[in-house]
Amino acid sequence: MTKFIIFLGLFVCTSAFSQKIAFKTNALYWATLTPNVGVEVGLSDKTTLELNGLMNLFALDDNKKVNFLAIQPEYRYWFCQSFIQHFVGLHLHYANYNAGLKKYRYNGNLFGAGVSYGYDWYLSPRWNLEATLGIGYAYMDHKVYDRPRCGAFKGFEDRHYFGLTKIGVSIIYFLK
Repeated sequence: MTKFIIFLGLFVCTSAFSQKIAFKTNALYWATLTPNVGVEVGLSDKTTLELNGLMNLFALDDNKKVNFLAIQPEYRYWFCQSFIQHFVGLHLHYANYNAGLKKYRYNGNLFGAGVSYGYDWYLSPRWNLEATLGIGYAYMDHKVYDRPRCGAFKGFEDRHYFGLTKIGVSIIYFLK
């Protein structure tokens, strides 16, 4: 009897947990040739935790580039129920970048945080569509070089940014 109860408990927990895992990708990032993938896990009836990763290896001739690797975790509170309709979120972001399209190239790191709002549309038992927009702060700390390949080191620089920190139209697939 004990084995049956343990088996039943594992089955129920596994079934409930698997219905609260979603894989997603942001179509707006793909439009800029930035591959990305995310996973979102239900923590309760009204909260989820999302982790997105994206990278861009975009490069042109003459050392013009926008290379970065970024992650963006977000804690979300849903007004109705997890993965349905309106939500607000608190997100963090980190990126390592090497970018320059004009006179200089910047090689460094970005750290920040923000708040977001979004809406999730139910399409079918396994598919949803989500729109999200976030604002916040980012701190960038980087080395500055002349842009041409092997350009001269110009010094260190840091910048503070307040504004749009998250935007997306994501396609979501739920595990069952």
